[in-house]
Amino acid sequence: MLSLIGLIMLVLGCQAPESNDLEDGKLRVVATTGMLYDAVVNIGGDAIQATSIMGPGVDPHLYKATQGDLSRLTAADLIVYNGLYLEGKMAEILGKLSSRKKIIAAAEAIPQDELIATTQFGHSYDPHVWFDVHLWQKVVEAIAAGLSAADADNADHFQARKEVYLARLDSLHEEVKQSISTIPKQQRTLVTAHDAFAYFGQAYDIEVQGLQGLSTASDFGLKDIANITDLVIEKRLPAIFVETSVSEKAINAVVQGCRARGHEVAIGGYLYSDAMGALGTPHGTYIGMVTANVKTIVEGLSGEQQHREGSN
Repeated sequence: MLSLIGLIMLVLGCQAPESNDLEDGKLRVVATTGMLYDAVVNIGGDAIQATSIMGPGVDPHLYKATQGDLSRLTAADLIVYNGLYLEGKMAEILGKLSSRKKIIAAAEAIPQDELIATTQFGHSYDPHVWFDVHLWQKVVEAIAAGLSAADADNADHFQARKEVYLARLDSLHEEVKQSISTIPKQQRTLVTAHDAFAYFGQAYDIEVQGLQGLSTASDFGLKDIANITDLVIEKRLPAIFVETSVSEKAINAVVQGCRARGHEVAIGGYLYSDAMGALGTPHGTYIGMVTANVKTIVEGLSGEQQHREGSN
């Protein structure tokens, strides 16, 4: 049986040379993650045909492309992926496609001095840039430029829609800052399953601690659980959080550890980290995802959730 890489080379070898003329007048765009797909759709509108590879609850760190993904990727006029090693299991496939396809590593358009350095992927950067809305605007800019380069006839359309969307993101950025500032300072520590929220913490003045590293491919041990348990008890945090795309096992271990030492900490709710909600739902858009996360964090760390449960 051919490997996916072998299939890519076979399919690409059989393709006719690329033409600048779009068969149906619409640019075919494939995005890896839901966040990127949402940006593509907001910029492209009805001038493009867009699809996403990874759906709700999918972990991009561990995702391996299927043969169906391969078909979509090889048929695309433009591929948009995050980069910065987020889609680690797809790196070889994307590398092979880059020699024949227009590809945008959107997060790599952000200046390196605005990225958070890490040694987890060698000498690279934290890929979870979407949690800082201001940085995500630069990703939007890169996608708009890529769409315009791939379909010059619709460049004005893409640029106009980009400006409208950037204005909405400006408002979102300010709303997030205002909401997080309402959490009492001594309780402004976000504990999650893996270290996806560093940009969020840096942008919105909240301490962030994750049990696992930047990638969910990394493991956690008893020492990690003990350290986070100590932190939760020391700060008397009312809540810690699970993620929709990561197992609850680690966070539940912290809850049990705190309980054994006399501190009751609640699960503050589910946060969207590496994947959004389902398409067609409020949480299935980037703005909706960020808004939902902030509401969950503010209610959990302010003790509002426990207050409501106690009054029922």
